[in-house]
Amino acid sequence: MSSLLDANERFVALADAIAARDAHPGDAITSLRETGRAAFAERGLPHTRLEEWRYTNLAPLSGLSLEPPSEDGRIDRSLLESLATPVFACGLAVFINGRPQEALGGLPAGDVSLTSLRDADPGTAGRLVDVKQHPLAALSAATTEDGIVVQIPAGVALEHPVHLVFVSSSPDAPSVSSPRVVIEAGAGSRAVVIQDHVSVAGGHAHFTNAVTEVHAGANSDLQLAVIQREDDADIHASNVAVHQERDSRFASHVITLGGRLVRNDLNVVLAGSGAECTMNGLYLGTGDRLIDNHTLVDHAVPHCTSHELYKGVLADDSRGVFRGRVVVRPDAQKTDATQQNPNLLLSDGTEIDTKPQLEIYADDVKCSHGSAIGRIDEEALFYMRARGIGQRDARALLTRGFAAEILATLPGEALAEALTADFVARMTGGTGA
Repeated sequence: MSSLLDANERFVALADAIAARDAHPGDAITSLRETGRAAFAERGLPHTRLEEWRYTNLAPLSGLSLEPPSEDGRIDRSLLESLATPVFACGLAVFINGRPQEALGGLPAGDVSLTSLRDADPGTAGRLVDVKQHPLAALSAATTEDGIVVQIPAGVALEHPVHLVFVSSSPDAPSVSSPRVVIEAGAGSRAVVIQDHVSVAGGHAHFTNAVTEVHAGANSDLQLAVIQREDDADIHASNVAVHQERDSRFASHVITLGGRLVRNDLNVVLAGSGAECTMNGLYLGTGDRLIDNHTLVDHAVPHCTSHELYKGVLADDSRGVFRGRVVVRPDAQKTDATQQNPNLLLSDGTEIDTKPQLEIYADDVKCSHGSAIGRIDEEALFYMRARGIGQRDARALLTRGFAAEILATLPGEALAEALTADFVARMTGGTGA
């Protein structure tokens, strides 16, 4: 516990150092930092005695002596496109270590508005994520340097995705970046937003601590793809909070392919009658990586629908954690909710802790949940080998087929193809595949 206390003190000092070098009293960033610092100083890093963290030890994070990110991080367009392929043309915003890079971004078409969080009104960020309940979100707020506000006007249907690329780089020392995303989907709007986390190879471990807040207006249709494919030495935390109004449709695609230690939190509140939510997730574990997914769907009103499917592929000595909660409030009659978490284990050294949960306080509902843990189908493997396919290739094909159900749901053929190729390359690079 003393090491955790030491880490808490270091991280508070880190927040103070970031605030001191970038002081702009009265703006949205300063307000966010002050709230986050106070919450983190009170609670500190979570430990395994907390139910929400019992399977995830943050020792790899607490052991890092993090520094503020370098202020002179630069990459050129060719490197960006090699890291984040494909780069879409509708709206592109690029951040390096949490700072916007206007020269690499652009908005050639569409009515969407992409603005710096620094230029937004205080209170724009922080309304949907309770930093007193989410300690890593509190640390993110305390150490953030900028963010982006994505506004899709009412009635606007975007033809192409909005692509947000967050590049992490720690060439000189372990460092932190805390990007912030706020998405406002106006009533009746239609849009796809891709939040892409990548890293420059080499250097030291980097800690990305991202928070995304989404407001889906009445009758809006929004798809959000949160893609994490950073270096395997990096640590990544993601907290996505969604508030849905009447008849809105929201779909999330959480794809986790990189990182030494990853924690993904996704909380959705169905606050308007007729709202629909789809949550797709795929996580790949290789080496000794740990990937932790925590989700919460809050059916707060009647006549709402949620469907959740998270798939895990674990190889070598990797570990996975899944905890999904679906809460149906007392007045939320006519709820339709499903939740599934199948996992494929490719070696004897893997481990998965899965806990799907339904909390139902209404009586006129249709709800189901479940999880499954299994290995490669030996009969299917035998069938493929009998037709001349080698052991390794046959296992890779069957594993790709298991993941294809999630990858096929990604918005846009180009994105699905790129991530399928990335998934296959990372999977076959592990010793367990």
